[in-house]
This record gives sequence, C-alpha cells and structure tokens, in this order.
Amino acid sequence: MTKKGISSLDQHTFERLSRLYIIALSAIALSVIISQILVRKHLRDQESDSSIINVAGRQRMLSQKLTKEIVSMSTENDLEKRIALKNNLKETLALWELSHNGLQMGNDSLGLPGANSAVISKMFHELNPKFDAIRDASKAIIEKIENIPSLPIDMFTNEITTVKQTEGGFLAIMDDIVNQYDFEADGKVTWLRKLELFIMFITLALLLAEFLFIFWPTAKTVKQSLAELIEAEKKAKKMAYDADLLSTAKEKSIKELRALSQAMDDTLLFARITSNGVIVHMGNKFSRLFKFNNFSANANFCDVLSIVESERLAIESLIKSHKKTGWQGEVKATTKDNQPVWLEMAIIPFNPTDDKTELLIIASEITKRKEGQMEIERLTKESFEERMNQQKVISSKIIENQEKEQNRIAKDVHDGIGQMLTGLKFNLESIDISDINKTAKKIEHLKELTSNIIKGVRTATFNLTPPELADHGIVPALTKLTTELTKLTGKNIVLYNKTDFTQRLDSLAEINIYRITQEAINNAIKYADSTHILVSISNSDEILSIVIDDNGKGFDPNKIKNVKNGDGGMGMTFMRERIKYINGRLFLNSDLKKGTRVTLNIPLQELSITT
Repeated sequence: MTKKGISSLDQHTFERLSRLYIIALSAIALSVIISQILVRKHLRDQESDSSIINVAGRQRMLSQKLTKEIVSMSTENDLEKRIALKNNLKETLALWELSHNGLQMGNDSLGLPGANSAVISKMFHELNPKFDAIRDASKAIIEKIENIPSLPIDMFTNEITTVKQTEGGFLAIMDDIVNQYDFEADGKVTWLRKLELFIMFITLALLLAEFLFIFWPTAKTVKQSLAELIEAEKKAKKMAYDADLLSTAKEKSIKELRALSQAMDDTLLFARITSNGVIVHMGNKFSRLFKFNNFSANANFCDVLSIVESERLAIESLIKSHKKTGWQGEVKATTKDNQPVWLEMAIIPFNPTDDKTELLIIASEITKRKEGQMEIERLTKESFEERMNQQKVISSKIIENQEKEQNRIAKDVHDGIGQMLTGLKFNLESIDISDINKTAKKIEHLKELTSNIIKGVRTATFNLTPPELADHGIVPALTKLTTELTKLTGKNIVLYNKTDFTQRLDSLAEINIYRITQEAINNAIKYADSTHILVSISNSDEILSIVIDDNGKGFDPNKIKNVKNGDGGMGMTFMRERIKYINGRLFLNSDLKKGTRVTLNIPLQELSITT
C-alpha cells in the first residue's frame, strides 16, 4: 500500500469513526432530552393538579362559610355586627366566585390552568346553575344591606331560603368534582411511571445497539488499521529506495529547466522581484541594458532601472499599487550612462510557492517608437499643415517598424523558445513517476506549466502577426481575433458583419484598423470587467464603420484628464494616432455600470480599395 493509500485509509477510517460516535452520542443525548422534556411536562402538569385540588376543596368550605354567614346575618339585629357580617360575606363571595371561574377558565394568580377534561367540564355545567343561584342571592342580600343597613330580617327571607336549599346540591356536585380531579391526577402519575419505564427500556436498547453496531465494529476497524499501517511501514522503506532511482530523472529535468531559463534570460527583458521591489533575478538581456550585476544582494528594481529620482519614485509607486492586481503600460527609465530608455512593461503577480509571492516583470524596449511620438508632438507646435504631413510620415515609419519588430519577435519566439519548450515537454513526459507521489506531482505540474507556456507563445505569435490580415483582409482577421480571444479569455466576444463587408483596403489601413479594434477589445477584457463584447461592422459607399460595445463597468469620461485630447493613456493615444493616419474618426462613449462603446469611422474613398 502506498503512502497515498495509507493517508486515504486513515482519513476514511477517521471520518467513519467520527460519524459513528456522533450518531451514538446523539442518539443517547436525544433519548435523554426527550425523556426530560416528557417528565418535566408531566411534573409541571402535576404541580397545577395540587393547586386545582386544593382550590376545588376550598370551594366546598367557602360555600359552607357563605351559608353560615348568611344564616348568622338573618338572626343578627345589632346594626354594627350586621354590617361586619355583610363585609365578611362580601369578601367570601368574591373569593368563592374567583375560584369558581378560575377552575373553569384558568387563573395565573391561583395557579389554575383551566384545561379541564370533558367529564369535569360536564360536572361544572351541572354545578353552574346552583352556583349562580347562591351567588345572585348573596349579592342581593349584600346590596340590600348596603342600601338600607337597618332593613328588617324578614326582607332577606327569600334569598336565605334560596341559599339553604341550593347549598346541599352544590356541595354534592363539588365533592364529585374534587374526587374527579384527584382521580385524573392519579392517572397522570400512573402514566408517568409507565413513560419512565418505557424510556428506560428504549435507552437500554440504544446502548445495546450502539455496542453491537458501533463500538464493537469500531474496535475491529482500529485493529485492522494498525495492521495495515505496519504493512505500510515496510513498503515505505522500499519507496525510499525507489526515490533514489528517480533522482537521476529529476536532475535531468532540472538541467532542462535551466536551459529554458537561460533561453528566456537571453531573449526577453525578463526579471523577478519581490512584492517590495527587491530583485530576485534579472535576465541577461535586461542586465546588459541597465548594467546590472546579478550577484548584487538586495538590489532595488527601481534603483537599477533609473538614476533619476522622479522616475524611480514613479516605478516604485507602480509596483506598490499593482503588486496584487498586475499592470501593463509604458515606463520611462534612465541607464547609468544617462541614456533615456522607454519600456513597454507588464507587472504580473505569481506565487512560486504557497507561502511566497513575487512579481514577474516582462518588458520590451520602445525607445525609438517613443522618440518618434515625442517628435510628432514637437512638430505640432510649428504648423498645423506641417504637423499633419510630417505626422503621417513619422507615424507610418513607426507603424512599419513596429510591425517588422513584431514579426521578428514572433518568429524568434515561435522558432526558438516554442521548440525548446516542446522538447522539454516531451522529455518530462518520458519520466516514469508511478511510485513517488511528491516528485510525480511536481513533474505533472511542470508538464502543465510547459503546456501553458507553449500556449502563451502561440497566442503571442497570433497577436503579433495575424496571417489572415495579409492573406484575406480585415473582416477575416477580426473574425479570427474574436474567435481566439473568446477561447483564451472565456468572454463572449461576437463579430457581426451587418452589411457583409468584404472589400480589401490598403495594407497599412487594414493594419491600423485591426490594431485599433484589437486595443479596444483588450481594454474591455482587462479593465472593464465585461462578459459580453460585440464587434459590429457596417459600411456605406463612403464610410466603413466599426463599433465595439461591451457590458463592463464603464467610466466617466469627464473625470479622466484630457481624455478628449487623447492623453488619457498610451493605448488611447496609439488608437487616436492610428485613426488619424488613415484620416478616420474615433468616438468614445461610456456610462458608469452601463458599459463602453468605441466607434471607428473610416472614409473608404480616400483609401486604396481592391476587390
């Protein structure tokens, strides 16, 4: 059994034992809780039973006391004593009436729930007429005495007679009610004894079942697991021997990775830095350009790129602001020879290990292109006509050089690094990794990484030199662009040729239209957080119109400084420079949370058109 198998076994056993113990303890706890709830409920009921029996028994006494006080009043001629008897009679009547109603409908102060059985309710139904007769006669006597204290005794004769005649029946029925209350209370106690006995049997049955189906099988499982672990220890020794055999293949892979790293150092402006800007590694081409010694310890990337304080602060701010999100744009640097260098640089965060974060710097030198742009800006101050003519010439040269440079880079990447990475992938796949888990995972990761690098090289080649543009024209090139970007990004990017435009334009015009559309789509992907992008193509006899719509987060153009003049970023500047070169117009519309629309209008009559 492999270590992976042992780990899986231990995890599975632990999870199974945990579930069984939780079920066992939960069953016991549930039985205890249920028994406690039932017992406490019946105890609460029995607490009220004692109060009910006490109050019911007291009703008999109060009825007798009420009769006695009425009879005493009928023989009392002394006015003060009669009034005293009347007050006692009034208090007795109030308590008697309160208790009578509480027994039927409940009373919190007396501790009476009021939930009587059908038998007791029927008895109260028979008792209520007698209670009403005694109550009404007593209230009549009290009212007469309160109105005329010296009223003659013979004026109470009817009420006294009613009380005497009704009392016997009231006491008889009340005795039956008290006995019924006592009988029902005994029944509850008997039921509680049976419930406790039933719960005890259920608990014992649960304990027996848990022993037979949980604890005893668990003990057997633990014993079996220990035996398997002992066997696994023996196999682990053999795995250690196999690991030594695999070290040779590992060393070969390391050599191939070093060759890959050397190729990247020599062909790309490439560097790795920490999140604080300290250089971890700088490629040979980068080192030669800025005269950096890779053996320098704790060298700061900003200090290496420029000797100018403002430029260092700008680069440092970029790294701090985008060390988690990444960034792509242009950076001004100055070498130790005081030579200005413009870089188109990308900052890419990545994690070489689980607990370590670094930044990958990939750049290309664009000094000549930037100098050409600045020269164009200088010429704009002299003359409008001169600026327009010279700008077209300079822009044409910049675009031609840029396209040549991109073709050269694409060829180098495809023929050099691409073939080397493919060879690395084939060599790594030939390694036998069937027995060593950690090394196998590492090599599998390297395979995946190699495939991703090859995919990235092919993608870069496609972006630099789309073959459809030269072979078939702008519409097939844009169709290929949207299709490939949909596959690479997972976004829904759709091309809609409304008027079935198929004409061929001047090659530089097609290149400019392609690059502007590509930049607009990339902006929607990178910065707008959009999920759907629609590229619409339509034309008339005079104008070709291309509209790029996205459903991204949008922005407020009024809050972006000089965006109308094309100074809102180099991407927008290049778009406007390219559209000017072909005498077209570019419109940008955006609303917060509603998306962005970029519209290109190109005059067809001013361009060379072939069919």
